[in-house]
Amino acid sequence: MDLFELLNNLVYAALAVLALWGAYCVIMVWRRVGQTRFSSELDQEDFLSELEQTLQQGKFDSAVEYCEGDRRALPQLSLFALGNRQLEFSALRHRITQRYRQDVTADIEHRLSWVSTVIKSAPMIGLLGTVMGMMGAFENLGSGGKVDPVQMASDIKFALITTACGLAIAVPLVLCTASINIRLNKMEDLIGVGLDRLLESLKKIAGKK
Repeated sequence: MDLFELLNNLVYAALAVLALWGAYCVIMVWRRVGQTRFSSELDQEDFLSELEQTLQQGKFDSAVEYCEGDRRALPQLSLFALGNRQLEFSALRHRITQRYRQDVTADIEHRLSWVSTVIKSAPMIGLLGTVMGMMGAFENLGSGGKVDPVQMASDIKFALITTACGLAIAVPLVLCTASINIRLNKMEDLIGVGLDRLLESLKKIAGKK
């Protein structure tokens, strides 16, 4: 195996690694969002109604237990709010926002940053393969001897395949990232509405004391 063939194999290997890593990160983010959000606004409404009813009855321990049993973002943020309800509400809202960024968005953004890196890197590595393939073809032409059409076709084929592979990796990941961002925006809107409602309930309860 000559050096040029070795470099070709390395390009293919790099593209394969990028494809697997990008797909893995997308799957992990998709699962994370699915585990974090309520499946619908109606499900969140049921959760908040049950929680508000428990709080209005003054059963804070039962409310804590109710939230502890649900690992989604809003129940866990509600649990954090209940545990820090002695704070001023503006400070409590700020602490909840920090907690949300730390526990939810930080991990998702970390994975999405890797997906973005794959999206940018795959076409570049594909372009590197294209340049290498064309270099091999031109070397064949400029050798001064008889041109080997089989070798030239092989070099051009390698150049085109790597370009296509780079784009084939990047384009689906772009679409997946767009879909994930839509789900994230919907989740953040739902959580924001839910937290506003919870804090309003806590204010009313505190005002009655």
